[in-house]
Amino acid sequence: MTGKVRRRVVTGAAFFVLAVLLCAYFVWDHVRGKQSQTVINVADVAPYLMDGDIICRLGDRIWSAFIKDMSPGDRRFSHVGIVRIRGDSIAVINAECLVSEREERVNEVSLPEFLKVAKATGVYRANFMDGPVISDNAVQYLGRPFDWKFNADDDTEIYCTELLQVIIKNVAPEYGLEARSVRGFGLTIIPIEAVSNSDDFDEILYITGSGSR
Repeated sequence: MTGKVRRRVVTGAAFFVLAVLLCAYFVWDHVRGKQSQTVINVADVAPYLMDGDIICRLGDRIWSAFIKDMSPGDRRFSHVGIVRIRGDSIAVINAECLVSEREERVNEVSLPEFLKVAKATGVYRANFMDGPVISDNAVQYLGRPFDWKFNADDDTEIYCTELLQVIIKNVAPEYGLEARSVRGFGLTIIPIEAVSNSDDFDEILYITGSGSR
């Protein structure tokens, strides 16, 4: 396959993923009043958090199941963000898409807002880098557009796990998140299990909507 043909295949696959997610979004948006419900208690999560922790969630949206299945092994999560703590304020910096309340970009949201759509959440802590270094670097990417091409080699646009990868490459380039090929789509992405299944991150907490750990 020539380079030009391969680029067309990858681009086509990316647009197909976008189309699937957009269709799912419009279906969910039509019925969200019946579906939206907080299932994770913030008080069960906040005491475990430190500045720069990596927080994962499994969303309750239609497309969340599709995204979590992009991880070949650990399929507990569909989204990831970086915890930023200043005084009593706990926020999450994350690259968002398909969010009607905010633009599709790297945003900073409150912890309750991040957990609002979560059916499960996990907290991970890098054991090779100080947390405040991660959160301080994450701030630099606020406002960066969401990367619908899922191209981790270009940080002018960023998707959720790519945000953490960019920070690691800048601060500790000897480390990194392992990318995987998504079967059937011709895409290579960084799945969330690159954090949750990595020896470079310690699992601090895993909790589901039922409260089980």
